[in-house]
Amino acid sequence: MHSTNRISLAVASVSIAALALVGCSSPAPESSPPETVDSVIVDAPEETAPESIFEDSVLTTPEVTIKITDVKTIAAGEVGNEYSDVPVIAFWYEVTNVAGEDVTPSEWLFSFTAYQDNDPNVENELNVGSLPDDSFLDTQMEKIKQGGTVANAVAYELTDTTTPVKLVASDDLGMTEIGTMTFELK
Repeated sequence: MHSTNRISLAVASVSIAALALVGCSSPAPESSPPETVDSVIVDAPEETAPESIFEDSVLTTPEVTIKITDVKTIAAGEVGNEYSDVPVIAFWYEVTNVAGEDVTPSEWLFSFTAYQDNDPNVENELNVGSLPDDSFLDTQMEKIKQGGTVANAVAYELTDTTTPVKLVASDDLGMTEIGTMTFELK
């Protein structure tokens, strides 16, 4: 007897819920004439980002332009390399913020790697040295406004004074090479 009551109660509950849901639905719309379409919107193809290039001492990417303005080899102990016991190759450059992203003059470090091919067994990536120009001590981490250009300098510690330095530009911290330039040491 109890199972029959439970079944009856369950059926009644489901019936009440179904009726409540039917009562909540909106009335069926009256038929109306089909709408006409005046135009069709087609998605335009995505614009591709301009290609990054490194030529004639200028790296151009969608975000920045970095222009090398001077290159010098500085012996240990000389002005610009006072704190090292090895010679360096120093690059002076200008960074222009093209896209308005967060850019500092130190953008160079994310875009370039320097090598000296003087080891037959391994790639000889050069270490970054001390700032070769004290005039940039206070500006090397300043945020560059969109369209703005700021100068800076960087140095790499040489492992010898005769093997040329190959500067490699990349978009993604060395993963995708954009181009290279080779600098003879003077």
